[in-house]
Amino acid sequence: MNRYPMWKYIIIIVVMLGGLILALPNIYPSQPAVQVTSSSPDFPLDASVLQKIKDTLTEKGIPVEDTQSIDNSKALIRFDTPDTQLAAADAIKTSLGSKYNTALNLAPATPGWLRSLKPMNLGLDLRGGVHFLMEVDMESAIDKSLTRHSEEFRTFLREKKISYLGVKRVTDHLIIQFKTTELRDQARQEIKGEYRNEIDFEDEETAKGAALKATLTQTNINNTKRFALQQNITTLRKRVNELGVSEPIIQQQGLERIVVQLPGVQDPSVAKEILGTTATLEFRLVDEGNDPYSAQASGRIPVGDKLFVERNGNPILLKSRVMLTGDYITDASSGFDQRDQRPSVTIVLDGKGAKLFAKSTGANVQKLMGVVFIEHKTVVTKQDDGTFTKNTKVSKEVINVARIQEQLSKRFQITGLDTPQEAYNLALLLRAGALAAPVYIVEERTIGPSLGADNISAGFKSVVIGFVLVLIFMAFYYRVFGLVANLALTLNLILIVAALSMLQATLTLPGIAGIVLTVGMAVDANVLIYERIKEELRNGLTPQAAIQSGYEKAFSTIADANITTLIAAVVLYGMGTGPIKGFAITLAIGIVSSMFTAIMGTRAVINLIYGGSKRPKKLHI
Repeated sequence: MNRYPMWKYIIIIVVMLGGLILALPNIYPSQPAVQVTSSSPDFPLDASVLQKIKDTLTEKGIPVEDTQSIDNSKALIRFDTPDTQLAAADAIKTSLGSKYNTALNLAPATPGWLRSLKPMNLGLDLRGGVHFLMEVDMESAIDKSLTRHSEEFRTFLREKKISYLGVKRVTDHLIIQFKTTELRDQARQEIKGEYRNEIDFEDEETAKGAALKATLTQTNINNTKRFALQQNITTLRKRVNELGVSEPIIQQQGLERIVVQLPGVQDPSVAKEILGTTATLEFRLVDEGNDPYSAQASGRIPVGDKLFVERNGNPILLKSRVMLTGDYITDASSGFDQRDQRPSVTIVLDGKGAKLFAKSTGANVQKLMGVVFIEHKTVVTKQDDGTFTKNTKVSKEVINVARIQEQLSKRFQITGLDTPQEAYNLALLLRAGALAAPVYIVEERTIGPSLGADNISAGFKSVVIGFVLVLIFMAFYYRVFGLVANLALTLNLILIVAALSMLQATLTLPGIAGIVLTVGMAVDANVLIYERIKEELRNGLTPQAAIQSGYEKAFSTIADANITTLIAAVVLYGMGTGPIKGFAITLAIGIVSSMFTAIMGTRAVINLIYGGSKRPKKLHI
């Protein structure tokens, strides 16, 4: 009556062994490490670079535990203590320069034969690191959309050969001015078909005559905000990857905010500088026919010019027309100019940008061109009443002025940067792309590695204490059957850790709470089965029949209870963010594994003890 076919035992053994192997890397503690990554495909992290790192550390007297290379693009150098790690990071950064990114990290100390398997990731609260809550400036996103549409309207009307007086921005809308009502009607008919779902057009009468009022539709505004948020998340993720941070968490929170968590980062200042900065370049021709000093002194800027300041403080007049913007940049890498060994940035354009730049530079050979570096930084200040005020600082400076010697196209180089670090930061920002709208940090938290270690210790104790108390109760109350349940409970914990490792999920403190909850839920299924078996024995059934009836009749109750909890876990994961998702993941995995171990696993062991040809007269339950 109570026999299992061989294939079921094989499944249980395969799952058990697979779980043990996948969970094994988690028993090895993390080691302080320095992660080195290449800043560009032009600088592979090959054996010669690794040897240079080793020679540098040997020369500085810094002991190295192990060096591991990954795909010629990343290397992990492990150390015994955090102090050694910090000293090594400074030495490596000085030795390699800006061609390679250096970041502090924590790496698992798994032996070589296990390195193909990865342990589960630890969240910020367990590992230490920095947490930023960033808000997207949606007003700037709408402003940028209006500015873009104003340029598009001018181009569109010129292409359609419709005469207009001008396009003016007024608060939250645009005014397109015409000489006559007929021209306005013609323009409205043409332009409305082109921007049917994006812009609402209304006729207006102004002092200058007939005009069209163009207002963004609510759908367009919502799409603009949604795009700005998603584009910023993508850009921030690229920037974090460039910083060399492993296992970052970057996710949306609400409609206007982004959560950035950088586990293992011990110095948040660099990350804060890179994440909150919007930088781009503009290329403009220099006005060589007018004196910038007199323009600066008198405040009278020649028509078609704009006044800028060079890095040395000298004024310079540049043409208002922009030859090229940073929107067309696809790649940027820092290095040194071959002629004078000064820091430089090599820029690569996309196809459209290359055509535009080739056309504009080809028509202006032997003329001076200025490179304008534009940087947006938003500073948030907390007021006494608890509210926040934000001030966006925009700095524009000319970093390079050079004569166009020949037609430039897809790839070229700019100089004029003060330090290799500045060149590296500029290349990073250009490579990662500009933010669709400025972001500012509204909350910042730093969790030290020691606090993370305390959290791990407290979480581990909570799991162990709960686990041991359940083991004692089950063994005392249900005897042999209780020992079988304890075996299944142990396998259940192993399977949870194995699943988290296989999925590369992130374990947080709420996740540990989910594991503790799962321990109780897993043994609850066995309690239902065992109580049903005891009830059947009291009703006069034989031990074999009682076992069979107990497992069959308790199954529907166990399934109902676990499925409803699983539905709640799925909803929590779908609707929640951050810690709630971590709790939901461990809870869901625990429910599935407990169903397997509590029903199929314990039944297999009980069948081995009491099933087959055995005819027990009494059950130890």
